[in-house]
Amino acid sequence: MNAGRRQTAGANVDFLVPSVQNNEQATTDMAQTGNRRKKAKPRLGRSERILRGIFRKTFRVFWWVGLRVAIVGALALAVGVAYYSARLPPAEELLDGRDEGSVTLIDANGDVFAWRGQQMGLIRADEVSPHLVNAIVATEDRRFYWHFGVDLRGTLRALLVNLRAGTSVQGGSSITQQVAKLLYFDNNRTLERKIKEIPAALALELKFSKNEILSIYLNRAYLGAGATGFEAAAQRYFGKSAAEVNPAEAAMLAGLLRAPSKFAPTNNLDRSQRRAEVIVGLMEEQGYLTARQAAEARSHPAVLSRAAAARAGGEFADWVMSSGPDFLTRSTTEDVEVLTTFDPRVQRAAEAGLRHVFENKVKEGSNAQAAVVVLSRDGAVRAMIGGRDLGGSDGEFNRATQARRQTGSLFKTFVFAAALQAGANPFDPVLDAPLTLNVPGSGPWSPQNYSREYLGQITLADALAKSINTATVRVSEATGRARVRAVAEDLGVTSPIADGPALALGTSEATLLEMTGAYAGILNGGVRALPHGMREIRLKSDGGQLMAGDGAAPRRVLDERAAGQLTWMMTQVIERGTGTRASLGERPAAGKTGTTQAARDAWFIGFTGDYVTGVWMGYDDNTPLRGVTGGGLPAEIWRETMLRIEDGMPTRPLPMIVPTPPVARQPGPNPVEVVQNVGDAVESVFKSVLGGLFGRN
Repeated sequence: MNAGRRQTAGANVDFLVPSVQNNEQATTDMAQTGNRRKKAKPRLGRSERILRGIFRKTFRVFWWVGLRVAIVGALALAVGVAYYSARLPPAEELLDGRDEGSVTLIDANGDVFAWRGQQMGLIRADEVSPHLVNAIVATEDRRFYWHFGVDLRGTLRALLVNLRAGTSVQGGSSITQQVAKLLYFDNNRTLERKIKEIPAALALELKFSKNEILSIYLNRAYLGAGATGFEAAAQRYFGKSAAEVNPAEAAMLAGLLRAPSKFAPTNNLDRSQRRAEVIVGLMEEQGYLTARQAAEARSHPAVLSRAAAARAGGEFADWVMSSGPDFLTRSTTEDVEVLTTFDPRVQRAAEAGLRHVFENKVKEGSNAQAAVVVLSRDGAVRAMIGGRDLGGSDGEFNRATQARRQTGSLFKTFVFAAALQAGANPFDPVLDAPLTLNVPGSGPWSPQNYSREYLGQITLADALAKSINTATVRVSEATGRARVRAVAEDLGVTSPIADGPALALGTSEATLLEMTGAYAGILNGGVRALPHGMREIRLKSDGGQLMAGDGAAPRRVLDERAAGQLTWMMTQVIERGTGTRASLGERPAAGKTGTTQAARDAWFIGFTGDYVTGVWMGYDDNTPLRGVTGGGLPAEIWRETMLRIEDGMPTRPLPMIVPTPPVARQPGPNPVEVVQNVGDAVESVFKSVLGGLFGRN
C-alpha cells in the first residue's frame, strides 16, 4: 500500500511536473514573443533620429509662426476692411466714376450719328432688363448672390472652364472684386492688387446691398467705343436703353466685359456675335434661359443699330471734335450734345459716287487715295470722306482736313477772281505765248502749258476754261500777286502761299477743306463762307445752350459783279474746257480742274446752286498718278457724287452774271519774249499785252 501510494503519489507528481513545465514553457514562449515584438520595431539610427527631431522642431516652428501669421493676417484684413469701409460714400455717389464727360453728335436731321468721350447713362440694377443682369451674373460671377465678396469656388470653377474652353470664358474675380478694382485700383494684373481687392470687396459687401454693388458695376464698367456703363453701351450699339435689350443683345453686352475693344461689335461684329453665343450657352446652362429662348438668341444674334452699323460721319465727327473748343469737346467735363451740319443722305451719296468710280474706272487693287468734301453755299460741311479704306493702319489720317497738297491749276480761280475784282472783263484779251521771267535769286523761269501748245491771243474766259498756264501767269503779274494772295486768303485759304510768280499755277499747298471752303465763297456770291460743322453745343442734361454755331461772320470778298462773272467763267470749264467730264447735263454747274507737276495731285472742285463739292486724288507717298488729271477721274467722282446728291431735288440756278462781250478794240503790240526781272515783266506785260485788261489803252 505504501508502495502503491507512493506510486500514486509519484504518479501525481509525474502528472504535475509536466504542468509546471508547460507553464514555464508558456512563460518562456511569451517572453520570446515579447522579444520578437521588440525586435519587430527597428531601432532608429542616429541620423534618422536627428532628422525626426528636426522635423518635429520645424513643425512646431511653422505651427507657431503660422498661427501668428494667421492672427496678424486676420487683423490686417480687419483693418483693411475698416479702412475701405470708412472711405466708401453712399452708393449713389459711386455710380458715375468718369474723369471726363461725353459728346453726343447730332446730325442736321436731329438724329445721333456719332459719340465721343466717355459715354454715360446712369441706370440701376432693378431698372435694366433681367436678361442683362442674368447674362452678367452667368458670365462673371454665378455665385454672386451667395458669397460674401470673394468666391474661392467660383475662381476655381472659372479656371477649369477656361482651361476646358481654351479661352477666357468666365472671370476669376467676383463682381464685387471687379467693383473694388474699378473704385480703387488700376488694370495691372498683379498679386498685390489681387490681395488688396479682398478687403475692399469685403468692405463693399458689408456696406452695400447686392443690388447696389451691381448698380455700381453696371454704370462703371467700360464696354468699348467710348461707352462707360451698360446704358451708354446699349444706346451706342443698339440705339435702345439697357432696360429694353433682349437675350441676344444682353449676351453681347456681357461679352464685352472680358475685352471691350476686341469684342466691340463696331470693330468686328462676327467676333462679337460668336462671343455672345458662348454667353447664351452659359445662361442656358445656369437656367436663366430656356432651351427655346437660347435657340432663338442663337438664330437671331444681336446686330448694330443703323447709326452704329453705318459708322457714318466718323471722319466728320473727328474733325468737329478737333476744331471745336477743347473744354467743350475733347476735354469736356460735362455731358454735352453737339448739333452739327452733317447730312447722312449727302454722306451716303458721296460714298456711293466715290465707290462707283473706283469700282468701274480704276484698276482693281489700286492704292490711290481720294478725299471728298461737300459744303452748302454758306460753308456748312454736309459730308466728308477722308480717304479710302485700304485695310492699312492709316485709317485715322483724314486727307480732307490734314493733308496739305499742291493745288495746281485749282489756284488759277483766285487769279481770275482778283483780276475781275480789279475791273477786268471775262472777254478781255490775254496772250498765250512763251514767257520767261527772271526771278531774283532763282534766275529765269519759263512756265509751260500742259499741252505744250500756244493759242496766241485769247480771252480771260478761255484762259480759265482751258487752264492755260502762260496766260494765267500774265494775268497774275498784271493784277499783282499781292491782290491774288489777298483774295485767296480772304476767301478762306489759311495755308502759306508762295511769293514768286509761280503762285499763279498753284505751287503752294492747301487742304481740300480749305480749297472747297474758298470755292463756297464764290457760290455764296463773293461772301466768305468758312467751313464749319457745329450749329450749337448744349448740355445733355437740360438742353441749356453753351455755344452757338462756329460759322464766321459774313464778309464780302468779291463784289457781286466779279463773283457772278467768275461763276460764269467756271461754267465754261465744264461746258467746253478741261472739266467736261463733270457735266451734269441740264443741271447748271461750275467748277475748276487742278493737276500738279508730274500728276502727283489731281483735283476737281465745283458747285451747283445748292452744294459745292471738292475732290482730291493722289498717293500718300506722292507717287505720280498714271494718266490721271483733274479733268479725269476727280471730275467723274465729282459728277457721280453730285448726281446722287441732286437726285430728286429741284434745279436751282447758279448766281452767275453772263458778261457782255466788249466792243472790238485794236490789239496791242506783241509782248517781250524775255524779261530781265519781275518788275520789267509786270511793266512789259501790263503795257503791251494786258493794256486793255482793265480798260486802259
